[in-house]
Amino acid sequence: MDNQLLNYLQLGKALSESDQAAIQDAFECRTYKEGTTLFQSAHICRQLFFVCKGILRILVQNENGNEVTHHFIGEDRFCTILNSFTNQVVAHQTIQAACDAEVLYIDRAALMDLYEKYPPLKTAIDQSIQKTLLEKINTRNAYLGYDSSERYRLFLERQPDIARRVPLGNIASYLGITPQSLSRIRRKQ
Repeated sequence: MDNQLLNYLQLGKALSESDQAAIQDAFECRTYKEGTTLFQSAHICRQLFFVCKGILRILVQNENGNEVTHHFIGEDRFCTILNSFTNQVVAHQTIQAACDAEVLYIDRAALMDLYEKYPPLKTAIDQSIQKTLLEKINTRNAYLGYDSSERYRLFLERQPDIARRVPLGNIASYLGITPQSLSRIRRKQ
């Protein structure tokens, strides 16, 4: 593992080299193929993921059993089911690789130990998670009030990297339209 996580968190000056190495050693690197589940709903989420490469998606199954994509998480972002992770309650969401992905992960107990030893780490991760949540809210709000064609156009403008890398079915689910409708919209453009 390189310093991608610590570089992202900008902890170089706040921690010694040995402290940085200890933090890096606490995270494990894993690769996932597109469609692989990192965390399954109906459990308590006890992992925090950091996306090094690829895109993850948070999804739920609706009452008809269809997957509904709530959010995409790209590189240099943390991903977890926050309420479940923080409050140790059962999650209704699943985390899945939307394309091939490489992530760092840490179990909650190990992260809490790191927080005690290295308080700047907690501050940096909390700020990053807050930033990601605000981005999610702003992005989702940008699509409100538009028809499906306009939502797709805005999606291409606001999230072009995701549009190029994830399956169209996931995009349709995220935008709240059927895959068939998305195909028609794409043909017209």
